[in-house]
Amino acid sequence: MRSTTIKDVAKKAGVSAATASRVLSGHSATSEDARKAVREAAAELGFRPNAQARSLRKTSTQTIGLLLPDIRNPFFADLAHAVEQRASEFGYLTLFGNANESQDQQERYLDVMLSQRVDGLIAAPQGEARSLVGLLAGEVPTVFVDRVVDGAAVPGVTADNAGGIADAVRHLTAGGHRRIGYIAGPQSTSTGRERLQSFRAAVAETGADDDADLVFLGDFQSASGAAGARQLLDLPVPPTALLAADSLMSIGAVGVCNERGLAIGTDIAFVAYDDIEAFTLLNPALTVIAHDVHAMGRLAVDLLIAEIAGESPESVVLPSRLIVRGSTPSLPGGNPA
Repeated sequence: MRSTTIKDVAKKAGVSAATASRVLSGHSATSEDARKAVREAAAELGFRPNAQARSLRKTSTQTIGLLLPDIRNPFFADLAHAVEQRASEFGYLTLFGNANESQDQQERYLDVMLSQRVDGLIAAPQGEARSLVGLLAGEVPTVFVDRVVDGAAVPGVTADNAGGIADAVRHLTAGGHRRIGYIAGPQSTSTGRERLQSFRAAVAETGADDDADLVFLGDFQSASGAAGARQLLDLPVPPTALLAADSLMSIGAVGVCNERGLAIGTDIAFVAYDDIEAFTLLNPALTVIAHDVHAMGRLAVDLLIAEIAGESPESVVLPSRLIVRGSTPSLPGGNPA
């Protein structure tokens, strides 16, 4: 008669094999419902975990997991490269997971990474990321990068979102722009929330038009950047400047301006968040809110290595800076729109 396996328990409990394994090995990064279902299924099937397999959890695999929101985003591609290169300097291999801006896909990758016994995890989390918060009391060292989970006591490396957005709005208003269209990121992410809050604060500070119609909620995808640009440019009194909260949405918005025959830097001003190489190749090159993505990736690895060694590293906030290029001219005469 075939012995009961972990896959049998997982199937009966209605969870993944990785989740069942985490429950039965005592890992805390699981929900109460999952723990109850797995334990009941194991008892009913008479499953007994293999002691030798459990002991393998204590062996270093010299691997770390890197869980990113969207590998198509040039910013995250650069971040992945920086993490991988820095990790290799410490003798670690990096397992990559592309969450595709989806909490469900994020959790599937997390299950796989934990089942592969990674020594640590670097993540730019999606939404509330309850599964990542569960790692706080768990056994896998974790560092957040670029994004964080509110209330989670996990060290992270982030950028000064408030300073960068404020500098951009001040730059535009100094050039006479008062109607500034803002294409925001999803409010389910810390970066989306922080940048929108910073934009609203900067609008209040500078006296720019505080018009709710000038804000479009996107999702950090190119298509939402295009949708946002269309909606903002179709307003009865359209903005004279656009500010997009990440590189992919900026690409989508630039495409719409081109479709409509609007010359960026002449007919409309444009600021993008993140300084990717493609933005320097446009004519004119785009004004951007930049921070050092390579430093962010390397620091995230340094914090994780410290955690793996049993230390308690502090979070790091990297400065942002506005790089002014030809896409943000002043209005003729510097007069407000």
